[in-house]
Amino acid sequence: MGKKRPVPIEAPSSSDGSEVENDVPSTDEEEMEVEKKSKKIIAKNKKIRKEADEEMRLNITSESGNGYGFRLPDEKEVEEELKDARNFEMVKERMQNIVQVLNDFKNRREDGKKRGQYLNVFRKDLCTYYGYNEFLMEKFMALFPNGSELMEFLDANQQQRPVTIRSNPLKTRRGELARTLIGRGMNVDPASKWTKVGLIVYDSQVPVGATPEYLAGHYMLQGMSSFLPVMALAPKPGEKVLDMCAAPGGKTSHIAALMKNTGTIFANDANAYRCKAVIGNLHRMGVNNAIVSNVDAQLYAKMQPQAFDRILLDAPCSGTGVIWKDETVKTSKDHVDIKRKFTMQRRLLLAAIDALDARSKTGGFLVYSTCSVLVEENEAVVQYALEKRDVKLVPTDLEIGLEGFSKFREYRFHPTMNLTRRYYPHVHNIDGFFVAKLQKMSNDGIKKQRAEEMKEAGQQNKQSKEDDDESDEDIKEDDDVESES
Repeated sequence: MGKKRPVPIEAPSSSDGSEVENDVPSTDEEEMEVEKKSKKIIAKNKKIRKEADEEMRLNITSESGNGYGFRLPDEKEVEEELKDARNFEMVKERMQNIVQVLNDFKNRREDGKKRGQYLNVFRKDLCTYYGYNEFLMEKFMALFPNGSELMEFLDANQQQRPVTIRSNPLKTRRGELARTLIGRGMNVDPASKWTKVGLIVYDSQVPVGATPEYLAGHYMLQGMSSFLPVMALAPKPGEKVLDMCAAPGGKTSHIAALMKNTGTIFANDANAYRCKAVIGNLHRMGVNNAIVSNVDAQLYAKMQPQAFDRILLDAPCSGTGVIWKDETVKTSKDHVDIKRKFTMQRRLLLAAIDALDARSKTGGFLVYSTCSVLVEENEAVVQYALEKRDVKLVPTDLEIGLEGFSKFREYRFHPTMNLTRRYYPHVHNIDGFFVAKLQKMSNDGIKKQRAEEMKEAGQQNKQSKEDDDESDEDIKEDDDVESES
């Protein structure tokens, strides 16, 4: 199959996916194009950094007192420079110089300058060059302490991920689908060695989301990162499964394919409008073992306690792993927004555990995932569940991914947190993602725990309302009061 340089192709916001058994052979010698591209990007960046490093070594000067020609401006100078006009080339050059100094701080720093001074200027320049607020940039600087890797991550956030589709084994096979689409003028290849159902689309003479095969449900437009949660869940035929936040239905249809349209899937979403998309996609993909519901997912802990063999919670999040889809994330997130997100995620995760049956003969497993890279929404939420419920982390059995953090700054997590998996666009050439798999060990004591938590949550909500009322009194002129959805 021919390979061309990927070009942007308009694709729906759906990012669900899954892996299903397929008869199409996938040879180990076959290095998939997505992985090749990722390796080439990393190799190219390393070469550029090496050349820049060598150039700085050759341009030694004694003027700055540190043996190198770079002089760090103070923060006031930086602010004055950026007031008049934002010279992005100058900012980029200064960032590269700062990275060089930080990588060899003992030998390259100016006399009397501290690391914190370099980091402060670096943060301001990063915010200016990439367009982030300081809150989010500080989060990313903590996540990627190496300046070179941080810039690779930020560069990757500017680029569209490869357009990928997931073949539907309920109706076709990947090889057969690929041949048909190539015949229609679409240039496709198997997406990666770790998925037997994914295809990458390089370019197309026809709309990818409007071919006869798409309309007939032979494939789903889906980012490859969203294949991962369903692969980790590994549902079995005949089981009872809950997809707590199912819209737009891609992951649900993936689950149905793995279950071979047997058993029962409850596909829930709290947004009634998005439930229409779930119903439409399930019909199109030929799913006939699903029940669609439109309730607050937390209610499943009361409506069907200890009732499910497996549960998927792909939780609402800050979207810091998919910034290329929504650049408003760069400036719209703050500590209040992140706190709201992880508070909701904690409640959803506990409710999911309570709806899970520890006595299931085939299951008792839950997968928690987000498209965020922030520790507060990932490892910290899982740690909260480990402390509140009788669950343990188990291997995801995913072939790719970096280990989750057992330690991160002030956080100290359970040692098994390394069983969770992290995904970054600059490393894996897919959206930023997090996947954790939990096994429920016991159904005992849940009612008492939930009663205490509901009481505590009620007190918190009351206090929050009182705080909001006080704020309204203080700022009467502000009509745009933000509310949690």
